[in-house]
Amino acid sequence: MADIAKLVDELSALSVLEASELVKALEEKWGVSAAAPVAVAAVAATAEAAAPVEEPTEFDVILKDAGPKKIETIKVIRVLTNLGLVEAKQMAETAGGKVLSAVGKEAANDAKSKLEAAGAVIEVKAAA
Repeated sequence: MADIAKLVDELSALSVLEASELVKALEEKWGVSAAAPVAVAAVAATAEAAAPVEEPTEFDVILKDAGPKKIETIKVIRVLTNLGLVEAKQMAETAGGKVLSAVGKEAANDAKSKLEAAGAVIEVKAAA
């Protein structure tokens, strides 16, 4: 078997032109291409970098449970949605109902904090 350290020393002494000729000779002898995998990897890396992860901008505020203080929850729902008493009561009694749809992050978090203060269980999800 060849002495690896000796080969490394000899290859290190090659000029850039000589190293290029060596690569071409090895490609011909072994029937491979050293450039193809590098180009594919570069294209893949560029494609990944070009596709930034988008953060959602619209959110749904979903009522999971009205909680023990249902009347307080109904009052908050009425303020947030401008619904009438009957509609707000129906929403409070329906688990999984959307209190607000496609609102900004700040509005969703504000609604969530108000409803949770009234005793409700709330979930904020990215709008579909």
